[in-house]
Amino acid sequence: MMHIRKATISDAPAIAKISVETWRTAYQGIVPQKFLDLLSYENRARRWAQLLTEELTFTYVAETESGEVVGFANGCEERTKHPVYKGELAAVYVLNEYQGQGIGQALVKAIAQTLLDLNYSSMLVWVLKENPYRKFYEAIAGQPVAEQAIEIGGVSLTEIAYGWTDLNALRSIL
Repeated sequence: MMHIRKATISDAPAIAKISVETWRTAYQGIVPQKFLDLLSYENRARRWAQLLTEELTFTYVAETESGEVVGFANGCEERTKHPVYKGELAAVYVLNEYQGQGIGQALVKAIAQTLLDLNYSSMLVWVLKENPYRKFYEAIAGQPVAEQAIEIGGVSLTEIAYGWTDLNALRSIL
């Protein structure tokens, strides 16, 4: 049984571990290997410790019955000031061995509920176009709404934004 709860600053090391490990598996062959090899648990832990104290962002973790954190999701106000989508799913990652169990959906549902509680009725998420896991967003009714170029590790890549105009409708399918 998985438990979803609001993250605390003490979760920063576990979130950092998940972040680094999932980047190294999900983005292998997409993001330069040198960039992936240089990802640091310590740097990510410091960054997450800071993010977890910010008021304008919120993070949830999925933990096993034994208390191991195996996934996380982060949300915030949409950062590009999009005219339609006001909330953002900034990140959702689940360790490989725990994928396919509904954990990602439960984490997205927690973010959607928090956005609704903050009076945001819509949300988007930016995903690397070459990311094989972007089918997850399509499976939960995300609609492609925008594209943008980004640079990671000195390589130009394309991100796709998937959007939901009605978070209540999204919650009902999760």
